[in-house]
Amino acid sequence: MAILTARRFQRLTLLTVVVLALYYFFGVEHDPLHSPIYKAKPNTRPPKQTSPTSTTSSEKFQAWKFVPSSYNWGKRAFKHPFDKSEAVELPKGTPHELPRIQHEFTEDELTASHNKTQSSRRNAVREAAKKSWGAYRKYAWGKDELMPEQLKAADTFAGWGATLVDSLDTLWIMDLKPEFDEAVRLVGTIDWDRTTGSRCSLFETTIRYLGGLLSAYDLSGEKILLDKAIEIGDMMYAGFDTENHMPVNSFEFGQAKAGTLRVSASESSAAAGTLSLEFTRLSQLTGDMKYYNAIDGVTREMEKSQDKSNIPGMWPVFVNLQVGFGASGTSFTLGASADSAYEYLSKMYALLGGLEPTYKKLHTKAMAAAKKYLLFRPMLPEKSPDVLFSGTVYATKDGPKDIQPQVQHLACFAGGMFALGGKLFGEEDDVRVGEQLARGCAWAYEAFPSGVMPEVSDLYACPKEKDDDEKEEGEAFAHCKWDEVLVSERAKKLPKGFASITDSSYLLRPEAIESVFILYRITGKKDLLDIAWNMFSAVKKATETKHAHSSIMDVNVEAGASRTKDSMESFWIAETLKYFYLIFSEPDLISLDDYVFNTEAHPLRLPKPGSKLLQKQDDE
Repeated sequence: MAILTARRFQRLTLLTVVVLALYYFFGVEHDPLHSPIYKAKPNTRPPKQTSPTSTTSSEKFQAWKFVPSSYNWGKRAFKHPFDKSEAVELPKGTPHELPRIQHEFTEDELTASHNKTQSSRRNAVREAAKKSWGAYRKYAWGKDELMPEQLKAADTFAGWGATLVDSLDTLWIMDLKPEFDEAVRLVGTIDWDRTTGSRCSLFETTIRYLGGLLSAYDLSGEKILLDKAIEIGDMMYAGFDTENHMPVNSFEFGQAKAGTLRVSASESSAAAGTLSLEFTRLSQLTGDMKYYNAIDGVTREMEKSQDKSNIPGMWPVFVNLQVGFGASGTSFTLGASADSAYEYLSKMYALLGGLEPTYKKLHTKAMAAAKKYLLFRPMLPEKSPDVLFSGTVYATKDGPKDIQPQVQHLACFAGGMFALGGKLFGEEDDVRVGEQLARGCAWAYEAFPSGVMPEVSDLYACPKEKDDDEKEEGEAFAHCKWDEVLVSERAKKLPKGFASITDSSYLLRPEAIESVFILYRITGKKDLLDIAWNMFSAVKKATETKHAHSSIMDVNVEAGASRTKDSMESFWIAETLKYFYLIFSEPDLISLDDYVFNTEAHPLRLPKPGSKLLQKQDDE
């Protein structure tokens, strides 16, 4: 019996040695992209001031499984390949020293009392995020969205986990590292070939999934996130496999694999023009120029058609991609279906270190046209704030018609866009206009009983004087006196200044606080902090449920009195709560001089003078 036991022990010992040897040679030292195991590495990428100071996940041992998607889009051959002789690469040279964007905050401004107040506010936002994330984790883990009333999951963006990926950088920024670690573990197992439908939106997938992964990688340095970004980036790149290499937003998976996608003759300008930041950053990080080459083709077509539209300098809401970036449409706005196409112009200039002047030209022309035709001053009672709004204009070959003073919550981002571009390109009047726009949306929040503005409404616009366009900078948009005679009986039941409400809902949107945040970081004006706090307090009260937060049906009732829509879109944590958190944080946390936000509020790192524009780093 003793002899048998010894033999068993010897066999067991030998087996153990063999297993350990196999693990050492095949489980550690191989290509990470084909490895099932990742070990978190010390994060050396973010500068110290941009990350919370507590212990990070990278300082602890953490094993994450990387599960490659079952279909490798990177190995798929294009049916309509790009001409290699005409391929474009990232601009050469050292990034320029760009103008300072953020206000230079002093110790006199950031007093102990000030910091204490903002810390309390910041913690309140963090608690709202923890509550919302906790409910998602418990009731909708790995799914796209939480239904906060029914406590069920909803798959609205292909079923890959939109809230999961969209929230990664927010978790990191808010120093919720255990939650971040757990989320990354699940993200590493996403199979992009397993979906809940037959198609996805190229636009939404790029800004939420690809943008979310790139930002989380830029902040944490965890390579598993970049590798997942490459996988989904390769899939989205297939959207350019068309005869003229214009992208297809309605990305049908089977057609994409077969190379039979067809570009639309009526595509939203935002869907086609809002891929550049993410694709450019992916090229910067990987050294693979195919992504940048693809979006550069869209930019060149935008450049060709910019002055050929019915409002030269702008593009219509819907464009014909079958002929490039065909701009014969008649509706022009900074709101839905157009917004981020304009937003990305100045941001691309910054992301490319000022080395591609085309984006400055496109932005400058577009903002000049928008100021001339789309912006308006509302007719308000006396002692109202100095505010502007962006409306909608219909234009034919004969020129623009009268402005429609429609106010979209989506268009509230424009204040930040004007101010950011103004600082970047030395246009101080644009900074002033940006502030007026940001304060306009903040006023709209305060005007309603709930303290939150509606999705779509109409105001009474002040008549634009014929010589307004000839006035000196800063003097346009003439004021007009309140005229009760013009107010309809129906409008008298609404907050003063509003003519009608087309959609009274609030969808947990971020655009208003986005602009207030940017204007605070640019101007340093302290009253914007109080405005932001009032906005957050109202939003929290109006949308909070027992377990999370929900979109609501009607903002024109007291906070908490509206029925909910039982929906918590991923941008609630990804954008809205992130911007609220950042405005109450130290100014150097995600500084506007170090990062540029994509349209889903994912901060992407900016190149700096002395560094290379191509930021691919060797594996550590």
